[in-house]
Amino acid sequence: MAKKVADVRDAVVAEAVGRTELFFEKNGKKVLAALVVIVLIVAAGYAYKKLVVDRNASRASELIVEAQYRFDGENPDYSLALNGDENGAGFLDVVEQYGSTPAGNLAKHYAGVCYLRLGDLENAAKYLSGYKSVKGIPGAVVNAQNFGLRGDIAVENGDYAEAVKMFGKAVEASENNFTTPLYLYKKGLALEALGDKAEALKCYRKILSDYPASIESRDAEKLIGAAETE
Repeated sequence: MAKKVADVRDAVVAEAVGRTELFFEKNGKKVLAALVVIVLIVAAGYAYKKLVVDRNASRASELIVEAQYRFDGENPDYSLALNGDENGAGFLDVVEQYGSTPAGNLAKHYAGVCYLRLGDLENAAKYLSGYKSVKGIPGAVVNAQNFGLRGDIAVENGDYAEAVKMFGKAVEASENNFTTPLYLYKKGLALEALGDKAEALKCYRKILSDYPASIESRDAEKLIGAAETE
């Protein structure tokens, strides 16, 4: 019986890993584009107040759009989006030159995403943690993704306590039918890795009660059933 329960859990975890960032793969470009527009509007709105500060904010907004072109597309080039070239800036250029601006802050997050896609967990963690959460939508969704990716990195490093913390913050950052059940589910798996099955079950049951139509609800139900047979 224990082997059967373990097999169910392993199968569910493997499937979860495969779709971990499915929402952001489908919608990440739209979110980034919307944020860039907001950054541009904010920079223009304060153009008459602080000339130097707003000039930097405006320039940073222009540069991050260049990096966005490399990040977007059917075949995104994460290295080029990160580092840029003679034809356009990369996210690192925006961070280095205008890190204190709204666009610079956003660039830190996307630099972290690029590093993660390139397999550099150390730099991914560094830049993702440098991002400061912003208010409003779609900023809240990016906030959730930021915490969630930091949770993924913690899992990769075997630090499940940190993963639980980050996934919890991801859940709180943005309440919606896509990211909330995803990060509740991941939090539950991290709690199980810590041996706290009671708290993990709370996460799974919340998914079933509050997000019954989510992809995660099916797997949450499997894990609840598996736990009850142990």
